[in-house]
Amino acid sequence: MRLLCQDHADLLELEAPVLDARPGAVLLAQSPVFPGGGGQLQDRAALAWAGGESAITAVRADGRGLWHEFDSDDEIAGTVRVAVDPAFRKLMCELHTLAHIANSIVFREFGGALLTGAQLSADGTFRVDFDLPGADADRLRVLDGPINDVIRQDLPVGAFFMPWDEAAATPGLFRSKAVSPPRGADGHVRIVEIAGLDRQGCGGTHLASTGQARPVKILKVDNKGRQNRRIKVGFTEGWV
Repeated sequence: MRLLCQDHADLLELEAPVLDARPGAVLLAQSPVFPGGGGQLQDRAALAWAGGESAITAVRADGRGLWHEFDSDDEIAGTVRVAVDPAFRKLMCELHTLAHIANSIVFREFGGALLTGAQLSADGTFRVDFDLPGADADRLRVLDGPINDVIRQDLPVGAFFMPWDEAAATPGLFRSKAVSPPRGADGHVRIVEIAGLDRQGCGGTHLASTGQARPVKILKVDNKGRQNRRIKVGFTEGWV
């Protein structure tokens, strides 16, 4: 399902009619909430209706739209308002953009190394795992230099859709060793592009340019098995 936040990242509040409901959940045709996935956490968001308000605990798609689950037994009808926490969305956009930068540099500098895992964290850090048997850990520990260089260049970040089969046949667009970005119902896949640096399939949210991100440092490099190398990254001044 194509998410509203993929085309309208700045839309953080929305009024929508309830298509269906059960105790503790409503089905909406559209929503500004990113439901989580690809290592990115679900947006923090709230649902308001005529009789109350509650935090949204989960968002799940079905063929008709998006079910929004919340901590209440109320069965809602009519219209609801969905509001996304702007500070948390911005943090996720920032971390996801930085993860793409790190991914692109490792892919380029380490012979097309594939991603084996990624996770953005609410504490303002992220980790990226790569298939890098025998990699020199000292080279990985200084990746913050080229990452921060890309931040200073303030490169535009955008996205477009292309046929999934064409993307799958294009080297470098699918970077995960184990999984591929999902094929949309229309047979397309979303590609995120950092101008002049990187293109790869991704369904998450990102900054409009690399210069909107804060400088980072490599916090830790770990061996996770014989081939997997984990790089943990955080802001130079921490995050509150």
